[in-house]
Amino acid sequence: MEEDAWLEARLRPIGVISSELTRRSEAPRQGSEGAPDAWIEVHPWAAEGLQGLAAGDELLVITWFHQACRDVLRVHPRSDARNPLTGVFATRSPDRPNPLGLHPVVVRAVDGNRLRVGPIEAIDGTPVVDIKPALQSSSFFSSRGSPR
Repeated sequence: MEEDAWLEARLRPIGVISSELTRRSEAPRQGSEGAPDAWIEVHPWAAEGLQGLAAGDELLVITWFHQACRDVLRVHPRSDARNPLTGVFATRSPDRPNPLGLHPVVVRAVDGNRLRVGPIEAIDGTPVVDIKPALQSSSFFSSRGSPR
């Protein structure tokens, strides 16, 4: 395959975050660091995909960080200049070539085509590209290491 024959991926958001967080600067780095609950407003065409979800379910919400810088490949972890420059693939930086966010959340309520979830650090207006159930054997919810 030629180098310029890149696979072009296209994402179609299934919904959008409705949150009290309105600016990147006010959002915690991780949901577990004081993030509020928020609503996921699922577009009507995707609402049937919510069937089977209930309060208490653990999910992974995948978002598109629409305000991210996409040309960043190295960062100081946690935006702390005392930390050495590190490749973005070894960090949870929102600034990266394909700024997908991964948010482990708990469903608080289901209301038609809306899910109340939390905690989630995504800001108001963030596109949601997918929702997946967390694997029961996942350590994502029980023993998270220190995030970078």
